[in-house]
Amino acid sequence: MKKLLILLLLAASTLTSIQAQKYFTRDGMISFSASSPLEKIDATNKGATAVIDAASGAVEFAVLIKGFIFEKALMQEHFNENYMESGKYPKATFKGKIADASSIKWTKNGTYPVDVKGIMTIHGVSKEVKGKATIQVNGGRIIASSNFELPLADYDISIPSVVADKISKTAKVSIEVALAELKR
Repeated sequence: MKKLLILLLLAASTLTSIQAQKYFTRDGMISFSASSPLEKIDATNKGATAVIDAASGAVEFAVLIKGFIFEKALMQEHFNENYMESGKYPKATFKGKIADASSIKWTKNGTYPVDVKGIMTIHGVSKEVKGKATIQVNGGRIIASSNFELPLADYDISIPSVVADKISKTAKVSIEVALAELKR
C-alpha cells in the first residue's frame, strides 16, 4: 500500500510538471518593414498569440492581419484591402518546432539560441520555413525573439507595377513575445 501511494504521488508530480511546461501570451509583438528608398512602410501588431510547449518544443503563433498598425491610415487601408485581403485571409499563423528544445533549461535564467522549423501560413498560402530564434528565460518568464525575411511573392502578395518602386519585394519581420507559464 505504501509503494502504491508513493507511485501515485510520483505520477501526480510528474503530470503537474508536464502541464506546467506550456508558456502563453496574447500580447506578443510582431513588426515588419517593406520599406524602399522611396517610401517608409513599417507596421506593428501587439496582439500576437503564442504558445510554446517546453516538453515537446512545439511552437504556435497567430496574428490578426487587421491588427497591424501603420503611421499612415491610408497605408493601413491599402495593406488590408489590396495586398493582404484581410477580409478573406484574416490571420497569419506559424506552427512548428524548436530543434533540440531539450537543451533549453526552461527553469534556469539564461539565453538560448535555437533553430525553429515549421509551416508559415500567410494570405492563404502555407510554406515550410526555417530560421533562428532566441529563447531567454528570466524569472519564470520566457522571451522568444526572431528576425527573418519573407519574400512577398512566396505568399501570393502581388504589388501593382504603379507602386512597385515604393514597396520592397521582401518584408523584414521582427518578433518578440514575453510568455508566462500557462495556468490550467
